[in-house]
Amino acid sequence: MLFPDHLQKAINYLFRSAEGQPSQGTYAILDAARDDKIYQKLINSNIEPICLFIGDKAVELAAVAPYLVDLNREDPLTQWVLNTGWGKSWGIFLQSSASLIELQRHFRQFLMVYDEEGTPLYFRFYDPRVLRVYLPTCNESELQTVFGPVNYLYVEGKEENQVIEYSCTEKFKLIQNVISL
Repeated sequence: MLFPDHLQKAINYLFRSAEGQPSQGTYAILDAARDDKIYQKLINSNIEPICLFIGDKAVELAAVAPYLVDLNREDPLTQWVLNTGWGKSWGIFLQSSASLIELQRHFRQFLMVYDEEGTPLYFRFYDPRVLRVYLPTCNESELQTVFGPVNYLYVEGKEENQVIEYSCTEKFKLIQNVISL
């Protein structure tokens, strides 16, 4: 599949391997609530999407739930997500050496937050517009929790031709790298 130049650069960046780093997978958390086409594409693809919700919520909210997917550079789903969804806040990307189940367990802990009165609220951390605002406000302990087994988090930038890479130092200081595509 052919991509505009900026998306080809995004693919090259998301699927690069860092020298001296252990083997990592590239994953996405896609928000089916952002577009009806996402859920339909996921259930009709050759990959197995992992819903971040479990139990009754996974069934009840299946069509609008966040899904963790293992991406392959050449897979039609990967190409479709980037070609169709880039710039539309469909989700976030990440690199990790953890398994899908470990990543599901890790990210599930962030789905609910509580306001001052103790009312549970869904936290849509997988929306790039939310993550771009949230991560820079985190302290060291929060960054350690958010990143856990994740080496890099990637979100589309405010501009269509940008990707923002987030990582942490060994002492959990946030590194934000804005890449022009």
